[in-house]
Amino acid sequence: MTIFLYSIAAAALLIYLPFLVVAYARARVGYDISAPRAMFDKLPPYAQRATWAHQNSFEAFMIFAAAALMAYVTGVSSPLAVGAVTAFVIARLLYSTFYILNIPVLRSLMFGIGSLGSATLIILSIIQANT
Repeated sequence: MTIFLYSIAAAALLIYLPFLVVAYARARVGYDISAPRAMFDKLPPYAQRATWAHQNSFEAFMIFAAAALMAYVTGVSSPLAVGAVTAFVIARLLYSTFYILNIPVLRSLMFGIGSLGSATLIILSIIQANT
């Protein structure tokens, strides 16, 4: 199912959504091209949270990409799998939003939903490979 490949592409794009907020904040405080990472302490709190959301997105993406590729390669084809990839992409979008807005309970909930989506794909792939 090509939805797995499209969801990987969408998830890859979502990695950089929080970074747009960071870029905006860097422009406002004065970007120092000679020491871009040293600017972190000068950023406002929302931009610091956006940096953390950006970094976490890389971590979540690696697991999801592997899970979605497993599902694609093993030929998983079920409404549950489609729901899992859709839930992951939506949850990761909301995760970054809630992180930047400093709503930890909802951020954590979205992290859990995204993780459950990846786990579901891995489990469905293992089941499919064994049939």
